[in-house]
Amino acid sequence: MPRFHPFVNRLLTALFVLAVTVPLVATIAGVDADGTSEENRDPAPLPATPTDYASLMAWPEGFSRYFADHFAFRSTLVRWQARARVEGLGVAPTTDVLLGKEGWLYYAADGAIPDYAGANRFTTAELEIWRTTLQHTHDWLAARGIAYVFVIAPDKHSIYPEFMPDEVRRVHEQARAGQLIQYLATHSTVPAIDLTSAVRAARPQGRLFHKTDTHWNELGAFAAYQALMARLPESLGLRARPREDFAQRTVAGPGMDLARMLGLRSVLEEEDIQLEPRQPRAVRVVEPANAGRGMMFARVLTEGPAAAPRAVIFRDSFGSALVPFLSDHFSRALYLWQNEFDPAVVTAEQPALVIQEWVARHLYTAEPYDAVAAMEAVGQQ
Repeated sequence: MPRFHPFVNRLLTALFVLAVTVPLVATIAGVDADGTSEENRDPAPLPATPTDYASLMAWPEGFSRYFADHFAFRSTLVRWQARARVEGLGVAPTTDVLLGKEGWLYYAADGAIPDYAGANRFTTAELEIWRTTLQHTHDWLAARGIAYVFVIAPDKHSIYPEFMPDEVRRVHEQARAGQLIQYLATHSTVPAIDLTSAVRAARPQGRLFHKTDTHWNELGAFAAYQALMARLPESLGLRARPREDFAQRTVAGPGMDLARMLGLRSVLEEEDIQLEPRQPRAVRVVEPANAGRGMMFARVLTEGPAAAPRAVIFRDSFGSALVPFLSDHFSRALYLWQNEFDPAVVTAEQPALVIQEWVARHLYTAEPYDAVAAMEAVGQQ
């Protein structure tokens, strides 16, 4: 082992003691008490006061997790570490995020990589399960005079593949979304639409996805909305609003969900492209109260002019940005954050239209649930 001058040894010892004790002392003193981590998870809570032997034995471990997530200067240290890895080494501190080109970030979990690569394609048996499930849904709704559309939303990598890192390569150009739409078109009567082509065609209008978030921005959501409205039955008499009805603005702010997953939300910036209606909307958000702009809620309910039809929309996070645009056309629109169709909800709401939206990558990680077959199996109608 190398031998150092005694002064150097004492200095290193002192620095080590400072590094260990300063965060503890600062935590006790309440320094940096409001410091918040940018990690995309909830910090461990302070364990409750022990009330019996079992909780007493578990308390030290619980407090250790709490202290590890709350000690002073932790958020700063986490941010420094993440920034060093991203900017210095070009490596993401989490495998759930891909560092793309020119500042673009991509989601790498939840089926996103096989979706981009076109890997793990559907078997015929899997396609038949999808067809049967969606056909049951369509037929059950049609028997009650309710229109139905199945919608696939594109991931960012499908619209902006040129910014993906070079090491992620495609195996097949057609992913599961294209397979499913093609199969449904030739083997079913289910109205189904993959929004990828329509959104991609809108690229000349401006950037359609957030650079630091997995989702489309309002400009991209508007392109999807127009394509979706064009596929609704003529009998509903609904037409998409033209682009001229909205003013575009850009709002600068901190990074979004992928930046947060990197621990760099306050470091990376996002220019959020938004669309503001030129005339006040006749629709109001009933649930939740004070919803704000994002609509990232499990349940959203809007109400508009009484003469308009009703709608139920089963959707994932990509459906959130569609809420302001779609809601303009309905007297009552219920948005539920779930991919699965629910007959009980439809029976209660009595809509004229049901939309079921899935983001493309979920075709790799989730299977369709045939709620109609399950209901009929127990003798319900």
